[in-house]
Amino acid sequence: MATPLGLSSLFSSRLSTTPSLFPIHRREFNRRRIILVTAGGGGKPTILVAEKLGQAGIDLLKKHANVDCSYDLSVEELCTKISLCDALIVRSGTKVGRDVFESSRGRLKVVGRAGVGIDNVDLAAATEYGCLVVNAPTANTVAAAEHGIALLTAMARNVAQADASIKAGKWMRSKYVGVSLVGKTLAVLGFGKVGSEVARRARGLGMHVITHDPYAPADRARAIGVELVSFEVAISTADFISLHLPLTAATSKMLNDETFARMKRGVRIVNVARGGVIDEDALLRALDSGIVAQAALDVFTVEPPVKDNKLVLHESVTATPHLGASTMEAQEGVAVEIAEAVVGALRGELAATAVNAPMVPPEVLRELKPYVVLAEKLGRLAVQLVTGGSGVDAVKVTYASSRCPDDLDTRLLRAMVIKGLIEPISSVFINLVNSDYVAKQRGVKISEERMVLDGSPEEPIEYITVRIANVESRFASALSESGEIKVEGRVKQGVPSLTKVGLFGVDVSLEGSVILCRQVDQPGMIGKVASILGDENVNVSFMSVGRIAPGKQAVMAIGVDEQPSKETLKKIGDISAIEEFVFLKL
Repeated sequence: MATPLGLSSLFSSRLSTTPSLFPIHRREFNRRRIILVTAGGGGKPTILVAEKLGQAGIDLLKKHANVDCSYDLSVEELCTKISLCDALIVRSGTKVGRDVFESSRGRLKVVGRAGVGIDNVDLAAATEYGCLVVNAPTANTVAAAEHGIALLTAMARNVAQADASIKAGKWMRSKYVGVSLVGKTLAVLGFGKVGSEVARRARGLGMHVITHDPYAPADRARAIGVELVSFEVAISTADFISLHLPLTAATSKMLNDETFARMKRGVRIVNVARGGVIDEDALLRALDSGIVAQAALDVFTVEPPVKDNKLVLHESVTATPHLGASTMEAQEGVAVEIAEAVVGALRGELAATAVNAPMVPPEVLRELKPYVVLAEKLGRLAVQLVTGGSGVDAVKVTYASSRCPDDLDTRLLRAMVIKGLIEPISSVFINLVNSDYVAKQRGVKISEERMVLDGSPEEPIEYITVRIANVESRFASALSESGEIKVEGRVKQGVPSLTKVGLFGVDVSLEGSVILCRQVDQPGMIGKVASILGDENVNVSFMSVGRIAPGKQAVMAIGVDEQPSKETLKKIGDISAIEEFVFLKL
């Protein structure tokens, strides 16, 4: 009997194929376009700062632009001012919606978000109106890490509760006996900038630190004395859990009734990341039952929380009002970082912190559009085949084409492979501008290979292959002869298709989701699987079988429109001839 090995991913594509609409200056060299953004009117650009920004950032902006600091603007006031501005800088309190971009009449070139999150900016509208959106993701790293450690220690020693008690005239030493941190296991979920800084500081407190992050290289973790483990090991062995994950479809309510039930009884949880990562109702139940002894929360699903929020009022919860980045030093750092990004973008420089789609010539986009989709989906498929504890650090992309290398610009395809590999569990929006930067920051080395084929160069690419080296696979049949995870795809009649998994040839459209099954090659297997799916009202869009030789092993690839239930997948795994299978969400 086989068991389902696939990630229960909820990945969603954020690829925009809308061409830039605002007037730009172009210079052409060897058929490639360099796009320069220039200020209106030929003089200094005008930058509107709509929320308070550190003085160092304001001073930097004034060296390069006319700066208008107007705070607490209504939507109507903002829309009136924006038609006279080349750039806009906001924090989290100003909503930059479609009406703002429409009111700018094409003049607004850059929106800068002084901070990490960009929930308050309409990215689709920004891209449609040719406006680059940049953020400042690094300046508050240390501040957030320090606040995480502050909450960790305050929670362990009941500082907030004891403070409130003594101010109420009570002296309750015995009630507020805490726990020591020395020798305890801290699981850091998310080993990015903030997570790694928290790990360093926790090690200094004498804690044993483990981490789970599918993109964290094991050698980077080892360098600071941290053990890279699977998600299951992390949550089941930790005495303390510190969350440092972005809020995505894959991480939403990651800590829920099911995951709390698998934790060590008496675990303590810190969250300075995003509120929606925790199912707050489930956390309340876990606190009441004793599964979770204490929680320290700086972020909430809805901010600010309602006045009578039971979680905030719970005696075992320490709460702060989203203070992770609230230090004087961090605020000044964010101001300088966003000022540099905005000024650079207005000069036409490529911004590593750009968060929306790049400006791509429409004719190039039209030709590559199906291959762009293929590249991203191959990246998504490949990374879902990586087993939990493995860190992705080496990816090779092969393009087979009859065209001369000079006539095939693969930068967008490379960016989309990186997008498929990294974006689903990252807060970064990946595009042509920032893809290599993001991959490098996460320790993922992307190499490319061109395979020149004989034939007509009418189509830009014959097939694309994505390989991930130095990892273990959730589906053993996806491994090549050299032990790499390998997936290959082609565009057939305009539709991206999966054509090879490991050594097995398949033919399935990359739409909806895919079930891969390794089976003993014998009659009736297609009928058995199709019957199970049909009985559960799961529509099969494509089905193909690739085999090594008659009567030997074969891989069946099944395209499905809906996500099968766990019960349905179990029935497929119970078929005796099926040796392993995996469900992959596209």
